[in-house]
Amino acid sequence: MLHKEIWRFRASVIPGLTISIALLSFAVLLFSLLYNFSDAAPISIIDDRIMGLVKFTLYQASISTVLSVSAGTVLAWSLTHQANFKGRSLLIALFSSSLVLPTLIVAFGMITILGNNGWLNRLSLYLFDYSFGGWLYGLAGILIAHVYLNASFASRGLLHSFESIPKEKYRLAKSLNFSAWQRFWLVEWVAIRVTIVSMAATIFLLCFTSFAIVLLLGGSPSNNTLEVAIYEAIKIDFDIPFALKLALIQLSISIMLVLLSSSFRVGSGNLKTSNSLITWREPKNRGLLQRAIIALSTIIFILPLIAIVADGIQADFIRIVTNPLFIRSLSISLAIATVSACLTVLFALLLSDARRNFILPFKISDSKFSKTLELMIAFSGNLYLAIPSLILGFGFFLISQRFEAPMIIWAMIAVLTANVLMSLPFALSIIYPAMQKTAYRYDKLTLSLGLSTLVRWRYCEIPYLRSSISYIFALSFALSLGDLGVIALFGSDEITTLPWYLYQLMGSYRNSDAAGVALILLVLVLGLFVIIPRIFAKGENAQYRKSDIQL
Repeated sequence: MLHKEIWRFRASVIPGLTISIALLSFAVLLFSLLYNFSDAAPISIIDDRIMGLVKFTLYQASISTVLSVSAGTVLAWSLTHQANFKGRSLLIALFSSSLVLPTLIVAFGMITILGNNGWLNRLSLYLFDYSFGGWLYGLAGILIAHVYLNASFASRGLLHSFESIPKEKYRLAKSLNFSAWQRFWLVEWVAIRVTIVSMAATIFLLCFTSFAIVLLLGGSPSNNTLEVAIYEAIKIDFDIPFALKLALIQLSISIMLVLLSSSFRVGSGNLKTSNSLITWREPKNRGLLQRAIIALSTIIFILPLIAIVADGIQADFIRIVTNPLFIRSLSISLAIATVSACLTVLFALLLSDARRNFILPFKISDSKFSKTLELMIAFSGNLYLAIPSLILGFGFFLISQRFEAPMIIWAMIAVLTANVLMSLPFALSIIYPAMQKTAYRYDKLTLSLGLSTLVRWRYCEIPYLRSSISYIFALSFALSLGDLGVIALFGSDEITTLPWYLYQLMGSYRNSDAAGVALILLVLVLGLFVIIPRIFAKGENAQYRKSDIQL
């Protein structure tokens, strides 16, 4: 009797199940809205221009994924076998930060180094009187930026898989005198291939729906993706029927790709790595190669960040921070990021709490319907992979055209919704395994003692989940603070965020001010991403000390 068991655990199941149904209903409503508006542009009529956009979007996502996963695998392999150098943990934490780096900042750093007036071009002109031209603006620039972001993200997830390999297997491989290739193929590949497939699926979807990078580095309409073409059709041409057709095509392809993916998990990992190290040194030549790979990857990763700092510190910060538009942009960005982070934490906790009830054998019975509900909850938390933020924003844009209300209200609702959906897959991948462990550890005890839901959360859940919650909050806050997606459709002087303000400065060629704002945004994102979990950790330590004194 499934309904009786659900009612028995209603305090744990119903809130999360309600959120899941609401999210899925919203997805259906969005698709219906786009479909109903598309009478003037039937999706069945697909011309050469649309086919070109689809082909290029799939092509650049495929190449970006192959390059990112390949580079990430090589870097993770090198870090695994070079585990004793100083600063390794700091370096891994730096690579982990790629997850929250705003794509607009990455593109700005790439332009600073490789653009027409970039460092490389100026050095070449000075030394050889030769200019590389605008090669960055096109497929090459898109691939470089995608690999920059996604290779470090992939390496962090793959490093965890490498380090989970039992060291006994490495000892056996060494005793059998395996070559580097034999060890990788027979020992390491077996352990990492599942993670590689999951990472590749996630990276492909992220590159398929990439917006800011293609918008800034695409260079011409021939390098446009579906997402950028939708934006241009709305903001530049105001060709709503064409935008609707593109939106339906992209939404259909995205949903199909998600359904074909073998995993919805996004392996973001934690900042700490395993302490179980390989106890022997690599041969000299192989060790040199691994250290060279680590050094080159580090230089490539930090160079755009150094460029942003070097250009940004020359800006007139007094004039920037006293500009009313900057103050408004910063205030709105911080407010939206705070609300988005709070909602993401709440939704992640409730969805994970509901989902684990359908997994535990001593709770809701193991039936086909319970498995369906568990999969439904899991899918609803990963809607962002199927519904890109710009498509979601387009849906709210259409609603704003039909229902009269201040545009700022629709803009805030759209941005908040997009930010929460964007952060949820990462939040769930972190919090759900931890909540599953607490359930296995404490559920039988709390059920036997008859503890209420609030008491259970206070004494069993929160102390164990505090660090994960703080990390999720910081991650969601940073992702929201640096996002340039939905706001690109609604942005104006009245409705603005810090990324949108930076994009306007870049578009008007106010490079000095843009460099200063980029530096401020970079410091805010990375600083808060590091500081917020530490604030939670200090609060936790203080609480424990207070408890000890009371005892």
